[in-house]
Amino acid sequence: MFAGHFPSNPIVPGVILTEALAQAAGIAAAAGYSENERPLFLLSAIRTMKFLQAVRPGERIDLHAEKIAATEGLIQFKVMASVEGATVAEGQLVLSVAAQPDPSA
Repeated sequence: MFAGHFPSNPIVPGVILTEALAQAAGIAAAAGYSENERPLFLLSAIRTMKFLQAVRPGERIDLHAEKIAATEGLIQFKVMASVEGATVAEGQLVLSVAAQPDPSA
């Protein structure tokens, strides 16, 4: 899966860690809505993101997302990824709130 990133020294790319953290933030945001009224949550901004340690394929990554601010249509999260208790990535992400598409359209 990661054979070309870097050959003989594979790591999980930062973009994969960032996407996983955005998904965790979306799950946290969705928890505030009933299943029938849940909007879409889209990654709108990466305010900050730091990668503190390489993550290897096969390592278990724990993801954390904490809502720190919200305005109409935007929710900001503090996010953190860790492996065996050591922080490997941290930052702030902003999700936009969008209506679910009309399935009949």
